[in-house]
Amino acid sequence: MDILLIAGLWLKRNVWSGTVDVLERLGHSPRAVALPGADDGSSAATLDDQVAAVVAEIDGASRPMVVGHSAACTLAWIAADRRPSAIASVALIGGFPGGEDRAYADFFPIVDGVMPFPGWEPFEGADAADLDGPARERFASEAVPVPGAVARGRVDLHDERRFDVPVEVICPEFTPEQAKAWVNAGDVPELASARHVSYVDIATGHWPMITQPEALASVLDAAARKV
Repeated sequence: MDILLIAGLWLKRNVWSGTVDVLERLGHSPRAVALPGADDGSSAATLDDQVAAVVAEIDGASRPMVVGHSAACTLAWIAADRRPSAIASVALIGGFPGGEDRAYADFFPIVDGVMPFPGWEPFEGADAADLDGPARERFASEAVPVPGAVARGRVDLHDERRFDVPVEVICPEFTPEQAKAWVNAGDVPELASARHVSYVDIATGHWPMITQPEALASVLDAAARKV
């Protein structure tokens, strides 16, 4: 199956390299999406630019599974809204889709037009528990500041056919039970309205493509074989 992989904040597409290698060995055709503002160094990129990049990859693929990580879960969901009949499913790793007219990822201060990596303090605990010292240093040194027009871009959703797209919620630093409770409580309206949602656990922190790429590939392989 064609599998499109969208990295979360501060990450370049090469963060998926280990997972891509395993998925290829499992018989899939994975492609990490190059995002404007992350992979081209442009601080002027917008959320619309990133959406266009993902949609272009979908248009060049054959009914792919679209995978979003962290904040990019929203980007994957926007892609489902733009191309609901052209994708097979969506997989969300460590995050949930934002709702209509919400800011995409306005989580940390914007400095000189970009949102820099804030350091590890906000992620202490389950998020970063399996990242050792060298891995943290490498992450921080390679982190790409997020353009302000990406972080503060408004989510635009308009095609209700997105709710028919199968969704796999991959739960790293939280459990499937917690994720279901949040959705049932109304904290994630987009998934509460989705008609085909399943949940799977992966015993990692927030960045399984870094700490356990093979385990993540196995979970994605199983998700791809459902559709």
